[in-house]
Amino acid sequence: MRVFVFILVAANLVFFAWTQGYLGERGSPDAIRLQQQLEAERLRVLSRDAPPVAAAAAAKAPEKKVEKVAPVEKCLAWTGLADADAGALDALLADKFSNLRRERHVLPEISTWWVFIPPLANKAEADRKSGELKRMGAPEFFVVQEAGPYRWAISLGIFSSEQAASERLDALREKGVKSARVARRSTTRPEQVSFELTGPEPLVDAARDAVAAQLPEVKTAACGKR
Repeated sequence: MRVFVFILVAANLVFFAWTQGYLGERGSPDAIRLQQQLEAERLRVLSRDAPPVAAAAAAKAPEKKVEKVAPVEKCLAWTGLADADAGALDALLADKFSNLRRERHVLPEISTWWVFIPPLANKAEADRKSGELKRMGAPEFFVVQEAGPYRWAISLGIFSSEQAASERLDALREKGVKSARVARRSTTRPEQVSFELTGPEPLVDAARDAVAAQLPEVKTAACGKR
């Protein structure tokens, strides 16, 4: 009986050594283990270079938010507008681009002012009056000789403002010149209107194109130039 038990134990040991590849009949223990794995094709590698925990944490890391860049502001101007063009431009911008900031500026007209003695009857009268002015100490004057409504008038100065002309008139009256007058002589520039439009660059460019299509005579300019 003991011999039978010994033979059975020895046989089990030999069988175990054979199944583990220790007797050289299998390629290697690892090959045997691979053959003994169940559904090995379903295995999934979690990480090759980092521990599984670190790889999972990296996968769950929140994405960086991309900051939105505010659109570039742009300013565009239309200058030197007459009343009709200014009204048409204002209506167009208010209708289609009311969300943009719009500023209207009015440039007053530029005129000259004249201090003068009204036209005299003839050249002799004008010469006589000129002699009186010289004796009174008038600083400057000349007789208008060109044909027209002011022929034989005497000019006592031309000024860019009404205030300056009035000051000259007061000075002449202090010298005894009583017949002098002040009047607007001419307008060198009529009243002009300008518009400045400010907002995001794409919208301002769209407004520029719309104005160019509807009002081709109106020209753009840099803001601040009026």
